Amino acid sequence: MVVISVYQREVIFEAVRAMYSDVATDPGRTFHFPTGRAACEFLGYPVEYLDAIPASAVESFAGVGYPFAAGVIREGDVVLDVGSGSGTDALIARILVGDRGRVIGLDMTAAMRDKLGRNTARMGVTNVEPLDGNAEEIPLPDASVDVVTSNGVINLVPDKAAAVAGMLRVLRPGGRVQIADIVVEKIPSDACRSQPQLWAECIVGATTEASYLATFEQAGFRDVELLGRLDYFARSSSEETRKVASGFGAHAILLRAFKP
Repeated sequence: MVVISVYQREVIFEAVRAMYSDVATDPGRTFHFPTGRAACEFLGYPVEYLDAIPASAVESFAGVGYPFAAGVIREGDVVLDVGSGSGTDALIARILVGDRGRVIGLDMTAAMRDKLGRNTARMGVTNVEPLDGNAEEIPLPDASVDVVTSNGVINLVPDKAAAVAGMLRVLRPGGRVQIADIVVEKIPSDACRSQPQLWAECIVGATTEASYLATFEQAGFRDVELLGRLDYFARSSSEETRKVASGFGAHAILLRAFKP
């Protein structure tokens, strides 16, 4: 297994910031992964939710699944969205938690946080808060949220165990997670994984399905359940990306788990 140095970790984060800054500021551009409303509809987002939030949130959507299919968010919950982007999931979570709840959108890309703030204002809600930070070091107190949601993020994170442990830490007892993410059947070579710039491509940093689920179990989550799989990259506009994804067996999964 390749060891990611501190320097490489920072370069990985910078590559991810650059990629998703582009998604935020130039949503009309064609990326190698599906984006925008067409991606949401392909992944199963109900039209009524997409119509209820600003189009400027949906246009920069870059998730890999529909985590709300897990059905774990309740009215009045405090929800942390890890890698919230421009706010598609954060604002849908706001619909579900209502006025009594709260949504925290954690993202390390300034352009995405800024866009989430503008979209929150456009939607006319006050209980959605953008927060600067990355998944490995969640800047929230212990036992401070009811639900963690994340969509296509942990595959981008070098220290996945730290990210999952952080989710467990910030959840209250009985808290829930709903996660959509990318996994692979065949781990990319150490030569690929040692190139930080490739991590932003969503495949190089991914781990296997078994390892992904085990990371949640080893962190202390219970009832870790795989709810579904999807050939996410089938909708990529790039023939090369489709070929690479197929070669590694890259696909999206939906996961639900609970904190004891």
